[in-house]
Amino acid sequence: MTKTVADVMKLVKEKECTFVDFRFVDTKGKEQHTTVPISAFDEDKFESGHAFDGSSIAGWKGIEASDMLLRPDPTAAYIDPFYEEPTLVLTCDVIEPADGKGYDRDPRSIAKRAEAYLKSTGLGDAAYFGPEPEFFIFDGVRWGADMQGCFVKIDSEEAPWSSGAEIEGGNTGHRPGKKGGYFPVAPVDTFQDMRSEMCLILESLGIPVEVHHHEVAGQGQNELGTKFSTLVQRADWTIWQKYVIQNVAHAYGKTATFMPKPVVGDNGSGMHVHQSVWKNGENLFAGNGYAGLSEFALFYIGGIIKHAKALNAITNPGTNSYKRLVPGFEAPVKLAYSARNRSASIRIPHVPSPKGRRIETRFPDPLANPYLAFSALLMAGLDGVQNKIHPGDAADKNLYDLPPEEDAKIPTVCASLEEALDALKKDHEFLTRGGVFTESMIDAYINLKMEDVTRFRMTTHPIEFDMYYSL
Repeated sequence: MTKTVADVMKLVKEKECTFVDFRFVDTKGKEQHTTVPISAFDEDKFESGHAFDGSSIAGWKGIEASDMLLRPDPTAAYIDPFYEEPTLVLTCDVIEPADGKGYDRDPRSIAKRAEAYLKSTGLGDAAYFGPEPEFFIFDGVRWGADMQGCFVKIDSEEAPWSSGAEIEGGNTGHRPGKKGGYFPVAPVDTFQDMRSEMCLILESLGIPVEVHHHEVAGQGQNELGTKFSTLVQRADWTIWQKYVIQNVAHAYGKTATFMPKPVVGDNGSGMHVHQSVWKNGENLFAGNGYAGLSEFALFYIGGIIKHAKALNAITNPGTNSYKRLVPGFEAPVKLAYSARNRSASIRIPHVPSPKGRRIETRFPDPLANPYLAFSALLMAGLDGVQNKIHPGDAADKNLYDLPPEEDAKIPTVCASLEEALDALKKDHEFLTRGGVFTESMIDAYINLKMEDVTRFRMTTHPIEFDMYYSL
């Protein structure tokens, strides 16, 4: 991994780069880029930055104040593994030229402010995050939505519906079946080589890989497990991981998606997020309370549970997110914590050493912008610590199998994006501390996401014909 500007310049020379790709992430979590030839790049770019038009990015500046700068981070550089021309990729912060500070709506700058806020509180000096983004790989996908009607068709040889399909070369019949993907060997699992290639590329970029496997859903659901790191770096890695997964699948003639619930009736894709806070090299989550947790960790859990509905707007930012968050599909909708219970929204993984003590927030999904999601989770957790918000007793029963009177006492995550945005509108003071998130950024975020809500609400759905056509 590069550490300094000198390291980057050395890499450019060694790899004989012909182009440099400046990359940043927009509010929605999509990576954007602009490319310059090597002749237009020198060390000065790390100071002066690269100018671009911020008004063209959804949810960002108006046309009257559109000039922005991309300032490359020398610690977040790599050689693109897919481009034909040797190209240096530089992950950038978006800078406001007027004051030279990170733009208040730039997700990476928000994540940097969250790390700075943690240090400023004196509570800790490092927050570690370990996300587990699941994803689907399909053979193809088609959709349409216009005045005539709408449809979506997913092609997947692994899918249960392909058992009767005429397939070139013959239908071998080996497939996982509904909820059967976790995790038989080949030929049922058809993605081993593709996942291995993804992992090798990630390792070449400096992202340590810990495991890869097929996931539960029977039509190409997969997961690559990569190592935890500090908040900003781990968000960088998550963006890089998405880029690698989608491009390797594309090179194989397949298509990868991080949509939380592309398939009806089978498991959706989550992004469980492991978290811990450290100070002076000591894990503040380790203690002798429930499941080896400290009081600090329990208060942190209390903060996440208290603000969970507002967090949903950021950790589950699509209308599709709430099609995953329903009971019965391994989706953790109950706002409770437990060491053993995967139906709880916060799990405490069993680890052999107190150094590894952490919590796992299970309701986020991979549609989330990692910079915003990790920052928001940290801010909610810190609010819990600062205000000593105890989460109550742990839930060690199956939360999907409770008597109605017990079930009614346990709060749940939001049931729709609209509900989540409404919760964020009412509950966001904890995010604005230390100027991490600004009021203007939160307003712009809510407006951007309400466009999704309105578009979805206005579109007639085929299921409505099923329910209402003949009445």
